[in-house]
Amino acid sequence: MSLQIEFEEGLYYRQTLFDKAKRIVVKVGSAVLADKNGLDRHVLHNLAREISFLHNSGREVILVTSGAVAAGKRKLQYSDSKTLSMPEKQALAAIGQSCLMHDYDEAFARNKKNIAQILLTHSDLSNRKRYLNIRNTIQTLFKLGVIPVINENDTVSTEELKFSDNDNLGALVTNLIEADMFICLTDVDGLYDKNPTTDPTAKIIYTVEKVTEEILNMAGNSKSVLGTGGMQSKILAAQMVAIGGASSFIGPGRQDDILKHLFSGELLGTFFLPHKEKMQGRKRWIAYVLKPQGTLELDSGACKALAKGGRSLLPSGVISVKGEFDIGDSVQCVSESGEAIAVGLTNFKAEDLEKIKGQQTNLIESILGYKEYDEVLHRNNLVLL
Repeated sequence: MSLQIEFEEGLYYRQTLFDKAKRIVVKVGSAVLADKNGLDRHVLHNLAREISFLHNSGREVILVTSGAVAAGKRKLQYSDSKTLSMPEKQALAAIGQSCLMHDYDEAFARNKKNIAQILLTHSDLSNRKRYLNIRNTIQTLFKLGVIPVINENDTVSTEELKFSDNDNLGALVTNLIEADMFICLTDVDGLYDKNPTTDPTAKIIYTVEKVTEEILNMAGNSKSVLGTGGMQSKILAAQMVAIGGASSFIGPGRQDDILKHLFSGELLGTFFLPHKEKMQGRKRWIAYVLKPQGTLELDSGACKALAKGGRSLLPSGVISVKGEFDIGDSVQCVSESGEAIAVGLTNFKAEDLEKIKGQQTNLIESILGYKEYDEVLHRNNLVLL
């Protein structure tokens, strides 16, 4: 009986969040948009109609989309069986991006909507000034009644510049604009407790209160043929969004009128609840946008001071320094067993930190010949993981 009450309360809370969501990010991947012949225009037009429905209801909506490479393959009639090199993918993305946007422009025009293209690399978000400029641009587009369509700039993205996948990009954009909800449309019905393709007893999980190791293990490591992310990447994206104070949904992107069904209260897909305590925006940027340039191994006392005491990290707690980084770069802190403890912005470059590791703060100036900070990582620039 208590489980039924809990289930009903979960459904009520879920629907309340749908009703209150005024700013929404919708992400759609290649597995939904494309088939063996390239882009599926029926799916694309259904998506434009659905997003226009949300827009007409007074909501602000962003579309994060894949599909440039698939559109390029369709344009050149490229063989699907061929394994693509990075330069080939980038060339196909360059060819396909204009085709993708032409199709979207046409589809949204049918619904009397204007769209704007925004192409991003990871470096656009890791630079704090550009990060804020992107947010200002999106907010201005909202004021103009325009729907932003965001994709990774695959033409120039290399390993250092890439988002891991568009699930990650969608979550980062959700946190960037402080959206209320992240909707991830995919080629599966949602998260199952077991693999539904091999176990007929598998049941869909409709509501996830918190992402745990158990939830991540349910996802496995499967990936679609066309996409770069699997269910696990979508759950990690939902976790990132939850920490930012927003909710997430993972569900079937090829179902006609999926968003109308969803917002009218139908029980579809898997819904992830937001965390009760919202992480501050700058700390989200440090924790999730920046890529650590190095690793600091800490002793047990430093780990305890960070985790339980809310302290800054001092040189005395650092055992070893790995990587090449400069002042202001992101570094990760790990315990002696290798467990990730925190991430933050360092006040020292790697070569100087190597000299003062394990030392008391009153010795910094005599060792380096200068001292601007006592702290390696100040607590205001540090996020516990």
